[in-house]
Amino acid sequence: MQSISTFISRRRLPLALGVLIAAFSLQNAQASCGSSFCTVNTNWNMQGVAVEQGWRLDLRGEYIDQDQPWAGSDEVAVGQFPSHHDEVETKNRNLIATLDYAHDERWGLSVSLPVVDREHLHIHHHMGDDIPERWDFTNLGDVRVLARYQWRTENPEAASLGYYGLNLGLKLPTGSIHERNSDGDLAERTLQPGTGSTDLLLGAYYGQHLARYNSGWFAQALLQHRLDTREDYEPGKRVSLDAGYRYDATPALGLMLQLNALYARKDRGSEAESDDSGGRFLFVSPGLSYALTQNLQLYGFFQQPLYQHVNGVQLTSDWSVASGASFRF
Repeated sequence: MQSISTFISRRRLPLALGVLIAAFSLQNAQASCGSSFCTVNTNWNMQGVAVEQGWRLDLRGEYIDQDQPWAGSDEVAVGQFPSHHDEVETKNRNLIATLDYAHDERWGLSVSLPVVDREHLHIHHHMGDDIPERWDFTNLGDVRVLARYQWRTENPEAASLGYYGLNLGLKLPTGSIHERNSDGDLAERTLQPGTGSTDLLLGAYYGQHLARYNSGWFAQALLQHRLDTREDYEPGKRVSLDAGYRYDATPALGLMLQLNALYARKDRGSEAESDDSGGRFLFVSPGLSYALTQNLQLYGFFQQPLYQHVNGVQLTSDWSVASGASFRF
């Protein structure tokens, strides 16, 4: 889906910057329900944007305000179900840097490093008193390393290019699991920047670029399964499914639409809140991309849940945004 022109005139620069700034200015977002990262897919190589040899740096920002308690498939009020503490709100501001290297049109490797800025509030019930407890921290999260092997098929008569591939990698336990608040209270493990686990990442994808229609589509499945854990916390297995369509409205402007599904099993261990973890989710994610130059692309996505079913009571939000810039060099 080659939507970048060789050069974008200065008259188009304010428009492109406006798209990016507007996406960052939307300050209410929705987490991928049970996690604190958006599920939208910005793997440009898998979507057919970058298949040539070389490096690509992607910087992606997210703002996720989980302020709506959810039980099963319904919204509930804070404290509607009695517990030792009631979750009120979690605000997440994530910056994810991904460095990708394509050795050739088949082999590639990407490394992603998140920085997590998180605020959390819950109400602790102790001997008849309701005690607000807060956490506010910024730290590195868990690094993801993902290798790929890709094949390409061409159909000159239909002016189409197909591509399919396999992903294999690891999520590494680089993020902190010992963040505390000003009173010295340890944050729950699901709030920590890292999980403390080493996880296997295994996936496959297929896509097609339709030059005749200035468009293309893709589908991807990715499994995340723990291999090693720390301090008696085992994050649940996760399976994500993404399908997307892109239309190149101009040589610089791309219109995108994705469906993002997530299935997460319950966490386990003495440090887990097993009954209040995991679930099934489906999101719709429209987006825009704009090429400032041949090598620099800006993008923004808006994500809204179509279906949510959580185990126990969990914090969710109504919608989310993710936006960023991708630079090829």
